[in-house]
Amino acid sequence: MRIHYVQHVPFEAPANIAAWAEMRGHLMTSTALFQGEPLPSPDAFDALVVMGGPMSVHDEAQYAWLVAEKKLIEQSIKSGKLVLGVCLGAQLLADVLGAKVYQNKYKEIGWFPVRHLQAGSVAAGLPRTFTAFHWHGETFDLPAGAVHLAESEGCANQAFEFGGKTLALQFHLEVTRESVEGLVRNCAADITPGPYVQSGEQMLAAAEAFAAIQPLLFQVLDRWAAPGVAL
Repeated sequence: MRIHYVQHVPFEAPANIAAWAEMRGHLMTSTALFQGEPLPSPDAFDALVVMGGPMSVHDEAQYAWLVAEKKLIEQSIKSGKLVLGVCLGAQLLADVLGAKVYQNKYKEIGWFPVRHLQAGSVAAGLPRTFTAFHWHGETFDLPAGAVHLAESEGCANQAFEFGGKTLALQFHLEVTRESVEGLVRNCAADITPGPYVQSGEQMLAAAEAFAAIQPLLFQVLDRWAAPGVAL
């Protein structure tokens, strides 16, 4: 399978998504929007992965490439491509599908539990509650026709699927210690006191959490990419 990922900043790369793709024999290509690279035609890939970033979906005046990116996401969904959005990527999927994206009541930054709400779908086989990594201040409403997949104490809408091929994850299962180091280093100003905000030291010390999320990620991606399987 040909997977194309869109990267918004140098420190939010696919991390373990790339490890999964390599292990499964998928071809990965990329667009680094922060370097001004052009987006591909939807004909160039079978699956689109939209990564995270510190900007908002509403920042089109500052990041003009958001307009073209949203168009590509819309074309990909309409043409039946597999589409995965992570964090900002999930918010972009919600925005493209007509839902509101706005400031959440709480920031979620660090390792916090997520509850999945659907026994079937892409969540099949996941623990009822699992710990995921978070780094976001905004959230989204569920698009019309979307299936609500997960929630947390700090954020009601943590994941949804749409149309059997589109998956949005507000939380992160793909991170490695190296990628979290990049977030801590580049987005330290986000780490302000709150009920769902950990220190950089706490985040990086969570060795068991880093180890636990990789198999969960692989399980979710295997289900997402399985031929003929509707989410």
